[in-house]
Amino acid sequence: MWDSLSFMTTIRYKRSYNDKDDPYNMEELHPALGIDHGEARIGLAITDPIGILAHPLETIHCQQTDPIERINTLIEQRQVKQIIIGLPLRMDGTEGSAAAKIRDFANDLKASLSTPLPLHFIDERLTTVSAAEKLHAAGKNAKKQKGLIDQAAAVEILSDWLAQQSPTF
Repeated sequence: MWDSLSFMTTIRYKRSYNDKDDPYNMEELHPALGIDHGEARIGLAITDPIGILAHPLETIHCQQTDPIERINTLIEQRQVKQIIIGLPLRMDGTEGSAAAKIRDFANDLKASLSTPLPLHFIDERLTTVSAAEKLHAAGKNAKKQKGLIDQAAAVEILSDWLAQQSPTF
């Protein structure tokens, strides 16, 4: 019996196998890098090579490491095809000063890339709350493991983006 995930994987794989112009060609889109940008830390997540799941990658401590330089290194090492950045919108959906800081960071990141990559923003409202709840349910204390919650939030951002990209049949 086919479950929905294996069915979608098979359909996506078969559709992308021979058609380079297919918008669902997973080899052209993945891996994708998800970024949860914070003042002190930046959580990173990455998709698998065909874009089925998002996985935690690492947490960058901004006081210890240049985030732009580290992200560029990871992009080259992991052969990232596109970047997804969480945009902190207000609860009413408008952008404030936090969103402006993220857009500035994104512009700096894009300017630093040796090879241009698509960069997408996605609404990150409540992703940290969702990540903390999932960590708590898994028996982890998110407050004591702040670096872990940043990665988990990046996974939430990337998972939300993946869900928006999935073809509907």
